[in-house]
Amino acid sequence: MAQKRRFNPRAPKGGRTPAPGTRMLHRPPEIDLEPAVVYGKPFIVLEDKEKNTFIYQAGNWVPHAESIAECRRTCQVKELPQRVNQMIRYEIRSPV
Repeated sequence: MAQKRRFNPRAPKGGRTPAPGTRMLHRPPEIDLEPAVVYGKPFIVLEDKEKNTFIYQAGNWVPHAESIAECRRTCQVKELPQRVNQMIRYEIRSPV
C-alpha cells in the first residue's frame, strides 16, 4: 500500500520559482552572415595510394591538377563508398 506524504517545512515548494536576478538590458550579439555558396555540377575524381588524383575526360582517366586536400579548401568534397581498382572515389563540386 502507498504511504502518505508527510509535511516537510524545509522542502522547496513545487510551484514557486526562484526570484529572478536584476534585469539588465543587453544587446543581442551581432551575427555576421556570409553569403550562401552556390556549387556547380559535381565531377568524379579518383585518388590512389600515393595521393595522385585522376579525372575522367574523353573516355580516359587523366591526372588531375589538384590533390584532394587542395580541393577541400575551396570546393565541396564528398567521399563515395564504392572503390575503383583500389582507388578512392570522390565527388567534387566547385563554387560557381
